[in-house]
Amino acid sequence: MIKKIIISIIVLTTLAYVGSAWFFSSKILHLGLTECSVEHFVFCGDPSTQDIPFEDVSFKTIDGFTIPAWFMPVDNAKQVILLVHGRTASRHEGMRYAKSLIDAGYSVLAIDLRHPRQNPNILSTMGYHEQKDVIVALDYLTSVKGFDSIGVMGFSMGAATSMIVMAKDPRIKVGVFSGGYANSMDVLAEQAAMIYGLPRYPLMPLVELLFQWRGDLNTDETHPENYIADISPRPIYLMHGTADTTVGFHHGERLFAAAKQPKQFWQAQGGAHTRLWQFDKTKAETSVVAFFKQYL
Repeated sequence: MIKKIIISIIVLTTLAYVGSAWFFSSKILHLGLTECSVEHFVFCGDPSTQDIPFEDVSFKTIDGFTIPAWFMPVDNAKQVILLVHGRTASRHEGMRYAKSLIDAGYSVLAIDLRHPRQNPNILSTMGYHEQKDVIVALDYLTSVKGFDSIGVMGFSMGAATSMIVMAKDPRIKVGVFSGGYANSMDVLAEQAAMIYGLPRYPLMPLVELLFQWRGDLNTDETHPENYIADISPRPIYLMHGTADTTVGFHHGERLFAAAKQPKQFWQAQGGAHTRLWQFDKTKAETSVVAFFKQYL
């Protein structure tokens, strides 16, 4: 009888462990369809709501997904800025910065990363497959639009993804990154602890294995901390709020420590996750434009 009870407890515990890991890997892979929030993104219409001329464009990734985008041209511009949004966001996220960049003489391309809003079969992979979306945007800018001087501005997962692409792809000359994480599994474990009160061990190692298997990916290639040093001597500007509860401020500190010169770090005291434009609009716009002006 005791032996049966022990076996039953082991079986139930194992099922609960595997089931929980499956649940959390699903939470990572499957994004909900959320609407643009004016509180977060400020501008929820297309660029015409800011009196910005634009073209609706799209391009196909190497694995067959269509990436929609807004291209905002400036006459005779020789430089272009690529805006890359975060995990649950859309191309609206970077539009807070579009007007100031355009006024400074840069053309701008704001892309939508792969998301179930485009295709219900699309999985979110913390930047692994999303790198293909950034790369095809670079292909469009170089091959179709003829730019050879490209800067990137990324937010959260878009920042992390763009850092890794920039480390691998010399076509990106300058990078500005807001609220990016140093290590995807670290930030997911921190969120699980904060939202669900779950310890990292023993759950997260199995979550990571299931995430890799189900998403057909390697999590080692979603950790910008391992790549950021390879960006040098191209310059990067990191922006991170000390009150960020989504991607803790220590991620920004880790990235800055791992990066090589030239590098710059705005430690926004009291700033929230990727909302530094709302926190200090003047500094957010002027510092980003000044950084691109200096290096691009």
